[in-house]
Order: sequence, then structure tokens, then C-alpha cells
Amino acid sequence: MPVPMRITEEGASGLWFVGPQKAEIRPTALPQAGREDAVVRTLYSGVSRGTERLVFEGRVPASEYERMSSPMQEGSFPFPVKYGYCAVGLVESGPADWQGARVFALHPHQDRFVAPVTMLTRVPDHIPAPRATLTANMETALNALWDAECGPADRIVVIGAGGVGLLVAHLAGRLPGADVTLVDIDPAREAIARRLGIAFTTPDAAPANADVVFHTSASQEGLATAMRCAGDEATIVEMSWYGEGMVGAPLGGAFHAGRLRIVSSQVGLVAPSRRTRWCFARRRDAAMALLDDPRLDALVGDEVDFFDLPALLPDILSGSARGLPPVVRYE
Repeated sequence: MPVPMRITEEGASGLWFVGPQKAEIRPTALPQAGREDAVVRTLYSGVSRGTERLVFEGRVPASEYERMSSPMQEGSFPFPVKYGYCAVGLVESGPADWQGARVFALHPHQDRFVAPVTMLTRVPDHIPAPRATLTANMETALNALWDAECGPADRIVVIGAGGVGLLVAHLAGRLPGADVTLVDIDPAREAIARRLGIAFTTPDAAPANADVVFHTSASQEGLATAMRCAGDEATIVEMSWYGEGMVGAPLGGAFHAGRLRIVSSQVGLVAPSRRTRWCFARRRDAAMALLDDPRLDALVGDEVDFFDLPALLPDILSGSARGLPPVVRYE
């Protein structure tokens, strides 16, 4: 494994997925910054456990290589590839009005990088940098609520209390009069749900007759639970990304008799109901503004050092991992 190289004026260090369940930190040459580029020193990055697990295990389908690419990814699927999209940093140099700004970027895990300022989102002073790593997941959650077209007083169930599921439940809980329940197989997630003011239960006690059900668990059992929770002519919003996996769904019985509707939600496009007026930048700005809630610090995992990531990732991205994924600290 190459010896990690600390930040220098000439380059940086980036995390590469180099084989199934293998990662290493490699020296990375930085491109020359143009007039509209910024040089960013990373403070924190977030781990997207579901997506990065698929990349780490080499389970991205060949048909999805192009669609799965992150904006500033290097390398190519399956390996070696530098992947990630939840970076928060400080602008070291760039256009005058950006210098010194804290920013969010869809950039892989790397301690220093160059990016066009058009791809940066300012982080307000009152939002802590670790919380700002949730921006991409908040954008996913916001898009899902638009896809669901849920509204005030709806009975809403969210299956899966990972980072995205928690944010979906949080946003749904802000709808006036909405009755929101978060469902997960891990009873320990109840403590986080309580901090967000959201009801929690395990699948065996999941409520029925919901108007809208969001499924985020990426499991066959979770999808079956979602369908059991749906009321007649309800909408099930499928947010899980299964990679190469095949998932069975109980399409007999209540699915047809209840005229259920399954809707795919994916953040790669703005939801159709907003697409003519909203661009990616506007949606990301909205996601950042929605993070202005100290309760969301409950969704920020423990901190780990960037240079420890190669050794820690097998446990962090394990299918049996419990708890929230960590945030990666660079200083």
C-alpha cells in the first residue's frame, strides 16, 4: 500500500477503491486552478453507506457505470475508482468572493481538491461542518417528498432508519398534521427518532392503511413491509438502490386488490413536479437551508481520521454494520 502523503502545495491525498473490499490512500496531483475554480481544503466528508458499499464490493452493474458516476470522480468502475459525494471544506484560493468560504461539494474523499465555483454550495456560518455533510442525503430526501406528492395530515410510514430514511421522516414530520412513523429492525434507532420528534416502531408493529410509504432499507423484507403498510390506492416510494441485486416483491393479494402504486425516486433528476422550475443548484441550496436544525446533529456519526479509512471501511460498510456511518475528519 502506498504511504499516505499529507497536504502539500503540489498535490493532495485521495481515497481509492482498488478491489473488492479494498481501499487505499494515494497521492493525487491537483489540476491547475482556472479563474473560476477554487482550491478547497477538506474539513469533513460523509460516508453514504448504501451506495459506497456497492462500490466497495464491486457490485455496480455495468449498465449503470455512467449513471453512477459522481461529478468529480476519478478512475472507472469497477476498480480502481475514487468515489464519494459528501465533502465539506474551506476555500483556500479562488475568486475573491469565495476565498475563506466554507463550502459543500459532490467530491470524493480527498484532503484537498480543485472545483469550479459553480459546483460549490456555501455552508452558512450557523451550520456546523459535520452536519453539512448531510446535504446530499437531504437533497435525496427532499426529492423523494416531491415524488411522493404527500401533504398535510397524511399518514406516512418510512421503512428504514438509515441516514436517508431519517431525513425523509424528519421532512415529512414538518408537514402540518402529518402522522409519521419510522420503521426499522434495529430498536436502537428509536432514540434518534425521538430526538427528531418522530414515532418509531419495529416491522412487526408497523402501522397499516398509510397514505404514503417510503422504502429506504434496500431489502426484500423491507419492501414487503412497505406494501403491508400501504392503504388502498396508496403510493409506495421506492428509494433503495440494489445494485446488481434481484429483489422479490409480493405482487399478489393486497397489491392488486388495493391498487397500490410503486414510484421510483432517485436524486439524479429533479422530481417531475419541480423540474421545469428547479435546477440542481436551487435544489441543493434548499437542502442546505433545511439542515438549519440542531436536532439533525443526531444524524451525524462518530468522527474517524481520513488516513484510517482504508483499515476501517470493511467494518463501516459491512452489511451487518449498526449505528450511523461516521463522518471523516481531515484535521
